[in-house]
Order: sequence, then C-alpha cells, then structure tokens
Amino acid sequence: MDLTGLSEATVLRLAIAAAVLVLLAVIWLTGRKKPDQGVRREPGEIDPSSRSAALAAGFPEPRRREPTFGGPAFTPEDPDEGPGPGSPSPAAAPSAAGRSSLGARPEVAFDRIVTLFLAARAGETLHGPDIVVACEKAGLAYGHMGIFHRLDDQHPERGPIFSLANLVKPGAFDLERLHEIRTPGLSLFMTLPGPLPALDAWEALLPAAQRMAELLDAVLLDEERNAIGRQRIAHIREEMRAYDRKRDAQHIRF
Repeated sequence: MDLTGLSEATVLRLAIAAAVLVLLAVIWLTGRKKPDQGVRREPGEIDPSSRSAALAAGFPEPRRREPTFGGPAFTPEDPDEGPGPGSPSPAAAPSAAGRSSLGARPEVAFDRIVTLFLAARAGETLHGPDIVVACEKAGLAYGHMGIFHRLDDQHPERGPIFSLANLVKPGAFDLERLHEIRTPGLSLFMTLPGPLPALDAWEALLPAAQRMAELLDAVLLDEERNAIGRQRIAHIREEMRAYDRKRDAQHIRF
C-alpha cells in the first residue's frame, strides 16, 4: 500500500488498527487449548493458591451444597446438617459412634464458628486409615457424632475444644468401613464460646491442624478456602483476643 499521500494521523490510525488485529490473532491462537489427552481430574483436585479452584474441587461456599464423591459436601457452617454444632441427623454417624458421649457439646448457645480446612493435593484424596493415625498423633479422639474431638484434659465434660469432620456429608467417619473412606478434605472447627477462652482454643487448633497437614501431606486452608499464611493467622489471633475481651466485658457488666 502506498502511504505517501496519507497524513500522519491516518498512518497512525492504520498502524494502531494493524497492531490490534495482530494482538487479537495472537490471543485467539494462544487461547486455543489442545484436546484433553485423557488426563482425568479427581473430585478432590485443588489449587491452594486459587479460591475458585478450591470451590470447584468440592469446597462449597458457606451455606451452599455442591456434590463431591457422590454426595453433598459437609461444612460446619451448616450446623443443622452435619455433625457440627447443632442437632444431629439420624444418618450422621454409625450407631456405635452415635451412642458415644465423648466430645458431646453441652447445651450452650454459640455465636461463632472458627473453621480450617485440610485439602488433599491435586489429583489425590485423603484415606481413612491415614486420617485416623493423624488424628491420634494430633491429640484427637473419636467420639460423639462419629467424628474426632480435641478435649480439655482437665475438663472433658465441658465439650470439645475443636472437632474434625469429613468434608463429605454427613461428615461422620464409619470406622467399620475405614479402609473405604476417600475424601477430598476435612474440616476442623471450634464453636465459641467453648471450654477454653477463644485465644487458647485457637492456639490449640492451629498447631494441631498444621501437624495434621504435615502428616497427611494436605494443604491447610482458612475459612475462605485460601491457603493460610502468617498474616491471616495473626488476624485470626487478634479476632480471638477481641472476642475474649468482649466476653470479659459482658461478664463484668453483669
């Protein structure tokens, strides 16, 4: 094309238009993905750096139900639908666990739930026998509702400091079928107020969760399903301090 008779502005516009066309062509070509070569993603596959990937792996948004391993996932933020705080479902646990009082919560109203998640790495799942061993090493005992609990050694009758449930609803672990258990993740949760001050309970929950993540080669996530880091840990610790101060002020007032 002869550009000698065109103004500089016209030439500039043509150059910009050509650049845009080239850019669009590059985007179109690089955006085309090769067909799947038979790589199969497991239901528990998760990218810990991406919340959207975590959700896609079966970690539901609060109060949402998404299928995973043939059934809806359990989250302690739905207290009436699993072995978290609240009324148990008849199918929530095997009969032996249902009769156990170990870890049963007193009839005390709670106003907050603090949750952490242990997520299997991409393409993997957590296995029942490994979960039981990790729980034992982290100081949790199997009991009420068919889940695991960490109790205050001095006052076990006050209920669990925190509990651990299967992410797959109804959340219970049937020890008679332990070797069949496969799950994309676990939820560790504590209800407040509990048997310990909130900060003390958090200081018990966090190292136990970190220990279990190490034992299971799992990814530790916060309640927003993000990989938990030092800043988030410090923020939760401050929240627990504030919670304790508020309760202490209420007790003084009354």
